[in-house]
Amino acid sequence: MASDDLIEIDGVVKEVFPGGAFLVQTEAGTPVHAQLAGKLRRFRIRVVLGDRVTVAVSPYDLSKGVIRFRHK
Repeated sequence: MASDDLIEIDGVVKEVFPGGAFLVQTEAGTPVHAQLAGKLRRFRIRVVLGDRVTVAVSPYDLSKGVIRFRHK
């Protein structure tokens, strides 16, 4: 699947797990288990509890995703 097929959803980080995993509550109210994207890991962008983020999810599984952007 190409990266342009992903759905981008805004949300807030509600829980932080070890290993760069997060629980993100979307604006629609659904929880998404998300990992950090490679660029965020590479440039050591910190994502903490309460941050607003953009999550890219697959249209086939809306419960898992990748954090692609951290809003200021």
